[in-house]
Amino acid sequence: MERSVNLALRATLGWLILFVVMFANGAVRVVVLQPRLGEDRARQVASLIGVFIVFAVSAVFVRVSPQVTLGQLMWIGVTWCVATLAFEFLFGRFVSRQSWSTLLADYNILRGRLWLLIIVAVCVAPWACGAVAQRAK
Repeated sequence: MERSVNLALRATLGWLILFVVMFANGAVRVVVLQPRLGEDRARQVASLIGVFIVFAVSAVFVRVSPQVTLGQLMWIGVTWCVATLAFEFLFGRFVSRQSWSTLLADYNILRGRLWLLIIVAVCVAPWACGAVAQRAK
């Protein structure tokens, strides 16, 4: 029981770290990339950087959690994904007052929006990093 509580706390801390780093990535996008690249290209670059960030944070999480199984890492990824989507939609809709169509527009890969890649990365990165770490042993 204590072990699962410890894992849950570590997973929560991992998501919070991911949240802060991704928030910083968004700030860099707006302040640095957008004036130079325009909004659409800046979003694409920041999304690709975001995928890298997700995998980097996941790799650190796996490294500091050596006892975690691949099954647990799969559920951590799903939990991180649900938390990310919940934040995105709840904050976007009820705090930023964006319309549902505006919120969903970031998921339209056919229009060059790559946010969906980040969502997929958040879901699979803990498991993928764990699988790589296990193969390396």
